[in-house]
Amino acid sequence: MALFRRKKMPEPEPEPTIVEVDVPALDGIPEVSDDGLRSMQDHRDYLLSKVEPLPPFGMALLDAWGLALCEDIQSPTHLPTFDNSQMDGYAVLAADVALASSEEPVELKVVGVVNAGDASELIVEKGTAVRIMTGAAIPPGADAVVPFEDTDRGDDVVQVSRSVEVGQFVRAVGSDVVDGAPLMARGQRLDARSIGLLAAVGIDKVLARPRPRVVVVSTGAELVDPGRPLAERGQIHDANSYLIAAAAKAEGAQMWRVTVPSDDPNAVREVISDQLIRADLIISTGGISEGDRDVVKQVMPQMGGTDFSQVAMQPGKPQGFGLIGEDEVPMIMVPGNPVSAYVSFQAFVRPVLRKLMGLEPQNHVPVRCIASSTMRSVRGKLQFGRGEVVSSNGQRMVSLVGGHSSHLLGDLAKSNALVLLGEDVETVEAGQPVMCWILDHD
Repeated sequence: MALFRRKKMPEPEPEPTIVEVDVPALDGIPEVSDDGLRSMQDHRDYLLSKVEPLPPFGMALLDAWGLALCEDIQSPTHLPTFDNSQMDGYAVLAADVALASSEEPVELKVVGVVNAGDASELIVEKGTAVRIMTGAAIPPGADAVVPFEDTDRGDDVVQVSRSVEVGQFVRAVGSDVVDGAPLMARGQRLDARSIGLLAAVGIDKVLARPRPRVVVVSTGAELVDPGRPLAERGQIHDANSYLIAAAAKAEGAQMWRVTVPSDDPNAVREVISDQLIRADLIISTGGISEGDRDVVKQVMPQMGGTDFSQVAMQPGKPQGFGLIGEDEVPMIMVPGNPVSAYVSFQAFVRPVLRKLMGLEPQNHVPVRCIASSTMRSVRGKLQFGRGEVVSSNGQRMVSLVGGHSSHLLGDLAKSNALVLLGEDVETVEAGQPVMCWILDHD
């Protein structure tokens, strides 16, 4: 028997299996320039060409808040539906009080009281009045209302000290909306005011496109959820999934967020596969550049047709897109640096969300501002500077907030605009115009 045994070495962990699948190629991929870059506009238009608006369905009025209508709506009734009082006072014949004044008040017999909601059979005849509350139906015979403050507020007999014109203080039937009038147009987004109008004419359901179901997946072995301590040097809290999920929620999406704190391709593949059943759109952050551990770029071609590109913009140069799984769920893959991810959201994800919801305009509408100070850029790329826009003497003035680095979340949080410094721009002098995307605004 041997005195010594050789220590058995552990079996090496198997390399992640790469499953070869037959994945259809995406068509319509845009051309690139001589330096291999795709323009931001071409990439955005390409993504928009790959999605269609979600199918509409009937839903309760409040559930449709913030969504786009898929029908034109006409009023089914007059609004108001009956003549009613604008004031607390007395319903009268205007001719009876034509000569009324504080010096010589007119006396009228009060024949009753009508409150809002009453189905009263009271009639106003010459020399009489009906005490009436705001919103109550004008009794037959009356053609005006005298406010309480122009009377002595009598119960059986009232002294009227001021004349009124025919129709004064009366909300006439149809004076707000007439039966059959257009109320809402197809594609219009329902807000609180329009919901109030539809409810007022008795409409409780509308045909609208649903909120897109969006899953944000952030990847990286260095990620730790907020609220948990950073146990090791090199770990960071996952800001990206919160940043992008909040931005998508602000656009009206129904949100889920998932963190994959791993660079294992199998783990990333499994998590993304699990999300396909509930997603109209998946957004991933990180893992699409040229590094050895950019696993999203490694894994996604196995799951569906994909397109990875370099876009002539800064930040946000690396971009990815895919139609994933059997249902070809669209997936937009953006860089992992938080400012790059946010700029990519505004440039590409937001337009796609708006198309899914049937909203116009799909793209940001650039706004002309005046540079408050000199701005510098790099020729050949569309530079997105973080800016602060303020109004001054009727003009929008913009100044850059911080530098151009794509990790500067503090500066991003202070900004309210993205400053568009075009591919052919190197310098914008103070006082010159520059175009901006105003954030958190349609």
